[in-house]
Amino acid sequence: MQCLQGLRKDILVDVARAVRTSRYEADQIVMLEGEPCEGLGIIRTGRLKVVRLAPSGREQTLTILGPGEIYNAAGVFADRPNPVTIVALEPSSLWIIPEDSLDRLQDRHPALTKHIARSLAQRVLGLIDLVEDLSLRTVEMRLARQLLANAQDNVVSREAWATQAEMSARLGTVTFVLNRALRGLEEKRLIQVKREEIRILDPVGLATRTEPE
Repeated sequence: MQCLQGLRKDILVDVARAVRTSRYEADQIVMLEGEPCEGLGIIRTGRLKVVRLAPSGREQTLTILGPGEIYNAAGVFADRPNPVTIVALEPSSLWIIPEDSLDRLQDRHPALTKHIARSLAQRVLGLIDLVEDLSLRTVEMRLARQLLANAQDNVVSREAWATQAEMSARLGTVTFVLNRALRGLEEKRLIQVKREEIRILDPVGLATRTEPE
């Protein structure tokens, strides 16, 4: 598991004894903002989205998490209710370390705390980047950055859950604005949008659309 890589075998054995497994289907809510914190979660398989919901129902996706990543570390260490809502994007198997078990594990194995802290720090850096994006860049700029960051060999594969609504939530916008940005980049012959993928036709040109002129 990514968040536990490098830990000694005895630590991993103790963690394995402490966890309980939960399974969720696509679109099931894993945890709700404001509910009591159950403990630290680790994604065994599947993908989760972490969101904040406005009273209007509009959501802002903070991040997408995959196998080996932890979730709800902030709620655990701040000793507060769940700070976010988490939803399964696809069938997912999760490990949960209850808070009391986590306390004992950290007392016994300080190296575990160091690993968790590093993962949490990386998440904070990601949120700083998100704030910068939402504050300083247009939707087109954010879209161009996301496409370049997620492309492999200039192709961004579209998972079954990667709908226009999901893409909009990640970019902090609404669907019709996202569609307008996609059309704009396509008209400039920078990308080609297909049902299963988005192909980057001009990576250098697309990179020029990521920052203000």
